[in-house]
Order: sequence, then C-alpha cells, then structure tokens
Amino acid sequence: MDKILVISGGIGVVALVWWFFFGKRADAVETSASQGRVEIIVEGGYKPSIIKVKKGQKVILSLLRKDQSSCLEEFILPDFKISKFLPVGQKVDIEITPTKSGEFGFHCGMNMFHGKVIVE
Repeated sequence: MDKILVISGGIGVVALVWWFFFGKRADAVETSASQGRVEIIVEGGYKPSIIKVKKGQKVILSLLRKDQSSCLEEFILPDFKISKFLPVGQKVDIEITPTKSGEFGFHCGMNMFHGKVIVE
C-alpha cells in the first residue's frame, strides 16, 4: 500500500511540474490600424506579454500596475530608450512608433519579468 501511495504521489508531482513549465502559453495581442492601443495589466508579470504591431504604426501601450511588488514599479523598453515609473492603480500610457521590424524585449526594473513587442 505504501508503494502505491508513493508512486501515485510521484506521478502527481511530475504532472504538476509538467503543467507549470510546459502548460503555460504566452498570451499575445495584435493591434489593428484602427485600434492603436494595447491595455497591459502589470500583475505578477505583463498580461499580455507579447504584443504584435505593424511597422510604422503608432501604438499606445497603456499599463495598469496592480501588483505592489517593487520589481514591477518600473517598465523598461530598452530598444526605444523608454523607462517609466508605474504607480500602483494608475494607468501610464507609452507611445511608440516602430520604424523597423523585429522583436523588441521589455522588462521590469529588476529584469525578472519579461515581454516583447513584435514588429511585422
């Protein structure tokens, strides 16, 4: 009986680890020419963490920080030379107009939470 419990527990732990590391899927959002605004919730990371835009299209990233963590109080988009303080509970709008295609990463002040802007 002990062996059955240990094996069952082991299978459960393996399933939990697999779900945690491989079950999560990055959420992505695409902007349209009429929209031009992406709402990003900053809570335990960035939701959505992947933003797809068109080259030359002006986009407003509207960030709302809900997380009290000091790590998430700064939003950094290095390729656009942007660093913004995010007060808790207040929206902060960041306007970008990408001029070249590619993937441009963004992160928090401690470089623990990440996302990216994909320019097509």
